[in-house]
Amino acid sequence: MLGSIRRPEEEEVFGVQDWAEVHRLNRQGVAKRAIARRLGMSHTTVHRLLGLAEPPRYERRRISSLLDPFAPQIAAMLDTDPKVPATVVLQHLRRDGYAGGVTILKEHLARMRPQFLAARTFQRTSYLPGEISQIDWWHTGAQVPVGKGATREAFGLVATLPASAAHAAVFTFGRTIGDLLPAALGCFQRLGGVPDTVVCDNDSAIVACRRGGTAILHDEVASFFGQLGTTVVPLRPSDPQAKGQVERTNGYLDRSFLSLRSFTDIGDLQAQHDDWATNVAYRRHHRRVGAIVHDAWRVERGFLRALPNPAPDTTRHMEARVTRDGFCRIGDVDYSVPPGLSGRRAQVRSSPTEVVVHLEGREIARHRRSYVPADVVIAPQHARALRLAREARDRLQGGDVEVPTIDLSRYDRLLGVGSAGPSVDPPSENGSQALLVAGFSTRVLG
Repeated sequence: MLGSIRRPEEEEVFGVQDWAEVHRLNRQGVAKRAIARRLGMSHTTVHRLLGLAEPPRYERRRISSLLDPFAPQIAAMLDTDPKVPATVVLQHLRRDGYAGGVTILKEHLARMRPQFLAARTFQRTSYLPGEISQIDWWHTGAQVPVGKGATREAFGLVATLPASAAHAAVFTFGRTIGDLLPAALGCFQRLGGVPDTVVCDNDSAIVACRRGGTAILHDEVASFFGQLGTTVVPLRPSDPQAKGQVERTNGYLDRSFLSLRSFTDIGDLQAQHDDWATNVAYRRHHRRVGAIVHDAWRVERGFLRALPNPAPDTTRHMEARVTRDGFCRIGDVDYSVPPGLSGRRAQVRSSPTEVVVHLEGREIARHRRSYVPADVVIAPQHARALRLAREARDRLQGGDVEVPTIDLSRYDRLLGVGSAGPSVDPPSENGSQALLVAGFSTRVLG
């Protein structure tokens, strides 16, 4: 209930998805008490979640419900008719053995229904400026050089604004979460802001799983879009027609941009596309929009929400174990670290251009990101240290190490024992060692 007091341990049930939704609503200008009322949490929790610069690392513990076994059936009914009344759903569930009440069914429908309605809504062909963006991966098929005689296929994350037919594309060599987040940020930077809603495929880099038809985003994705203040609507599987604008844009890129082009690297591909988009794609007259794309985009840009400053962190955080020969493997590439850390767990931050390795909070390696398959990236200082360590090890194993004989009489002279004192028998070697130990102990302890 709004205004109720929660104990600290109760606050911990709110996780990344709640943090992202609170931040999204706050960026849309919704009052904090309204956010609390809408999300069913106390205003104290809303203030606490807004005060966290990064999402919490815990997750809400899920409590089983009498509806859980029937969630797929409810999702199927909503897929057929998103506006089906709760009473009709209850009648069908009763026949299948549901023994719960109508109240929890209504609460469940209230949570799930908006996603099915949204998926239907975004199939229409006219939109308000700044209302939505559709995003999708474009399989270019272009083999781009990555160095050392190797090439890799480039993928483009394409974001469109259907109201103006404007688009942006950022190119990567993969389609993972680590590729998606910086590419999405780059697209919105090129488009000049963030729309209210982002419509996407049921992509494995976006959707972690589906529970009863409800798409659960990866924590990193929920955090990213929450900081942008936009809603993500993953479409049902195998439903590309629901985002027809971006599908048509991908086809347009295939026909009009890629033809007769070659690229020296992914930076060249990005530069050629951005130049072509500015001077060709944005200068064309779009029949559905009824205007020059650039002119319509200039108007729509005024309706987009500004990007947060600072921008969300899109680097990928992971752990990697140091191999016996002093490397951390990221993807299919080995990156060197200082020798002597074999078996240790290192923290890795990976971006499209750089790999940084930390150990216990201290940076131990920084490399330029490589996309050469099975590449080995070695820093010069690591190579020297590794070579010296291997040479020393080989010499020790081969017995090729000379240990010089220590002249113990110099310690006798240092302590005034021998020729400078009365005539006494010179101390034996064991006596000199004893004096040495005694002298060392006197300096350390006295």
